[in-house]
Amino acid sequence: MNPERASVVGRGALRAEPMRDSVPSRLVFDGVSKSFPGVRALDDVSFAVEAGEVHGLIGENGAGKSTLLRVLSGVHRPDGGRISVDGREVAASTPLLARAAGIAMIHQELQHVPELTVAQNLFLGRPRTRAFGLVVDRRTQEAAAAAALAPLDPGIDPARPIHELKVAQRQLVEIARALIDQARVIAMDEPTSSLTPEEFERLVELIVQLAAAGVAIVYVSHRLNEVFRVCQRATILRDGRLVATVTLAETNERQVVAQMVGRELESVRRQSFATSRPALDVHGLGRGDAVVDASFEVHWGEVVGIAGLVGAGRTELLRLIAGVDRPTTGSVAVGDRILPRHDVRAAVAAGIGLVPEERKREGIVAMRPVASNMALPAFARFASAGLVRRGALRRTATDVMRRLGLRPLDVDRPIGAFSGGNQQKAVIGRWVAAGTDILLFDEPTRGVDVGAKWEIYALIERFAEAGKAIVVVSSELPELLRLADRVLVLREGRLVADLANDGLSEADVMAHAVPGLEAGGSIDEKDRKP
Repeated sequence: MNPERASVVGRGALRAEPMRDSVPSRLVFDGVSKSFPGVRALDDVSFAVEAGEVHGLIGENGAGKSTLLRVLSGVHRPDGGRISVDGREVAASTPLLARAAGIAMIHQELQHVPELTVAQNLFLGRPRTRAFGLVVDRRTQEAAAAAALAPLDPGIDPARPIHELKVAQRQLVEIARALIDQARVIAMDEPTSSLTPEEFERLVELIVQLAAAGVAIVYVSHRLNEVFRVCQRATILRDGRLVATVTLAETNERQVVAQMVGRELESVRRQSFATSRPALDVHGLGRGDAVVDASFEVHWGEVVGIAGLVGAGRTELLRLIAGVDRPTTGSVAVGDRILPRHDVRAAVAAGIGLVPEERKREGIVAMRPVASNMALPAFARFASAGLVRRGALRRTATDVMRRLGLRPLDVDRPIGAFSGGNQQKAVIGRWVAAGTDILLFDEPTRGVDVGAKWEIYALIERFAEAGKAIVVVSSELPELLRLADRVLVLREGRLVADLANDGLSEADVMAHAVPGLEAGGSIDEKDRKP
C-alpha cells in the first residue's frame, strides 16, 4: 500500500476483523504452469506477495491473470510448480480446500445463486446451523451477514433475494464473503468494475486495514490508476509468462502499458464523422422516475456519449431505445418511422443493436460456440427451410472475427472460453454480422484490458467513419471525451445538458451531473468521476 494511504486507517470508519491465527501471510508462486487444449495459459510464473502487501497483477485479457487466480483458489489444478503460504505448500485442489487454507477469491464474474437471499449466498456451502447442525439458523446467519456488509453498504438487506440488488451491490456481497472467511490471502479480480466512486473509497479504506492486519492481497484491475493508487508493487503477465515485477513508485502507467502489450500505444486525435442527417430520434421518452422526458437526436456518423452518476438512468435509457423495457411516455423513431414500444424485434429490424453492460448475463450464451453467439439477432439469415446453413454461418463468423481482431480465430470455440475483451468484441461482432447501423454501447470497455480497450475504441471510430450512428454510455469520462462528438448528461433520470465536445473537460460534465454544482457548489476530487 502506498504510504500516503496510511492515514485512512485512523478514521475508524471500518474495522478489519483479526485474520485466522492473526499470523501475517507471505504468498509465493513458484514456477506455476497450466495448459488447456491448444493453449499454454501459464508458463513458469514465479513471484511473491509479502504479508501486508497489496500486489497488483496486470496484463491484457488472455495474459493468464484469471487463470493464475483460479489456480490459487482451487478452481484449476496446476500442471507444474507450487504455491505456498508462509513457507507451507498449499495443495488447493478444490475451492473448499483453498478456503480452508485461508485463501479467499473475489471473482470478476459474480458467483451467486440468484434465487437465494444475500445471507444464503454469503454462507453458501457452510451455513450457520443449530440443533446439532440439522437446521439452518437464519437469524444468526442474517445477523452475521449484516455485520460483514456494514462497512461496505449497510443498506443491503441480508434477507433480500440477491437478484433484486444492483450490480454494484452484488459485487459488494462478493467482497463481504471474503471478510466472513477471515482469509489470510485475498485475491481480488476486478473488484471495482461496478462500484461508484464512494464505494471505491470505502473499499480502499478496507484494503488498507486488511493489509495492516497482515493479509496478503492480490489485486487484479484493468484500471491502472487504481493499481497505482492501492498497490506497492505489480507483476505484469503477457501470454501466460511473467514479464516483470515492478515497484510502482519507480515507474509510470505508460511504461507499464508498454510492458503489458509489448509495444507503445499510439495516441490518436479524435476525429468527427458526424453528418447533418438524423438517424435516431428520441422524443419525450420516459419510464417512471428512472427516465423522464428524454429527447435528443443522433445523426449518421455521429458518436453521442451519455454521462451521469450511477443511478442517473443511463442504462435504463438505452434499454428503452432498444425495446428491452416498456416506456410509459414518448417514442423512438428511425428515420421517419416510429417504432413499436417494447419490441426488441422491431428495433433490431430497424437497425438498432444494443451491447449490454452485463456481458455474462445479458450478452452471451457462454457454452455455445462464438459463431452461434454472433448469429443470435439474425439467425434467419443463416437458415433455409428451418435448417441452419452452417457453412454460411461459419464463413460469416470467421470474416467478422478477422475484421474485429478476435483471438483465437476459432468459430467453434465456446464464447465463455474467450477472454473478456474477446467476448466483448464477439458481442459487437454480432451486430456487424447483422448489418446493424445504429449501435448502443453500455459500458463498452467494462472488464477489458488496456489493449482491448484501445481496439474497441478503434472499432467505434471505424463504425462512425462508415456512417453508423452510435450512442455510448460510460462511467469513465476520459472514454467519453475520447470518443464522443457530443455528451448528454443525465441527472436523476433527466437530461440536463447537451454539451459539444469542443474543449470539453471532465469538470464541465460533472458540473451538470452532480446536484447543486450548477448553482455554484463544489466537488471533492474523489467525486469527479461518474
